[in-house]
Amino acid sequence: MSRPPTMNDVAQEAGVALKTVSRYVNGETNINPELAKRIRDAITLLGYRRNLAAASLRPGRSSRMIGLVISDLANPYYSTIARAIESAAAAAGYLLITASSEESGENHDRLVDRFIGQQVDGLIVVPPAHPGRSWADVTPPVPPLVVIDRPADATWSDTILADNAGGANAATAALTATGARRVAFVGDTLALYTMSERLRGYRLALEDAGITFDENLIVTGAHSADEAASIVSRLLREQRPDAIFAANNRASIGSVLAFRDAGTAIPLIGFDDFESARLGTPAVSVATPRIEEMGRLAAERLLARIDGDTSPSTTTVLPVELILRGSEEATSG
Repeated sequence: MSRPPTMNDVAQEAGVALKTVSRYVNGETNINPELAKRIRDAITLLGYRRNLAAASLRPGRSSRMIGLVISDLANPYYSTIARAIESAAAAAGYLLITASSEESGENHDRLVDRFIGQQVDGLIVVPPAHPGRSWADVTPPVPPLVVIDRPADATWSDTILADNAGGANAATAALTATGARRVAFVGDTLALYTMSERLRGYRLALEDAGITFDENLIVTGAHSADEAASIVSRLLREQRPDAIFAANNRASIGSVLAFRDAGTAIPLIGFDDFESARLGTPAVSVATPRIEEMGRLAAERLLARIDGDTSPSTTTVLPVELILRGSEEATSG
């Protein structure tokens, strides 16, 4: 057969009505077992695949697909969220398609348009650091939307965030409680909502401890572990902090690398847990958001909206847990 097999071909091969084949491929179960076996055998013999894209264009039909736009799939923080969403979506019979905006508003908007064009049943998005258009300017109809990690201007969407300021406050307070007075802040660009919130929590903790805020101890722009390592190495030489709050997982890794290169270590607490945090001696202490719960709740909220939930939109702020493993007191060199 030179063309892809159709349901008509399956019906002819199985010797059943086209409507019976249609019911079978759409998941209906009240089909005579003998007829179902003949259809299944015919599908296997012919290599028939249902055209989900075409099916989703029919009134009342679903693509059974969810689109996820995150900022950076290479970051374990976002891959963990994606995995949690994928697990919940798969359990409900949905396929998750994931793409990265790389913090670009233009990329983010292009991906949203592509997903809507693919007739996804719902969207979960992480707003980029550099926003593009307003959600009010997205051509309708827009499928159900859940915003995670950072807020967006889609006031009608559900939103799930972490308590970034509270987690940073607790981490910084734990460092000052050990006697540290010159606590450096190392993080990514403050264009990120999460980073600006963590800086706010850091500053509040210093204020509560009666410590004067020092701009020289604030360094942002550490998007990679290597950039963070370079920044921390310079801080150790020039500013001599007596502790570091690393405001994301890459800043934590960069701090550990800088300590190794310098042959010295000072107290450290990071934001976001990471796989290698427990490999050193002492292990790296962290303030970690419940990212798996964030992904699971996002999927559950979206699936409810897809199923017709029209209750008012909600904003959920998840707590951040402080896990002290010893690095908050470590000194060497």
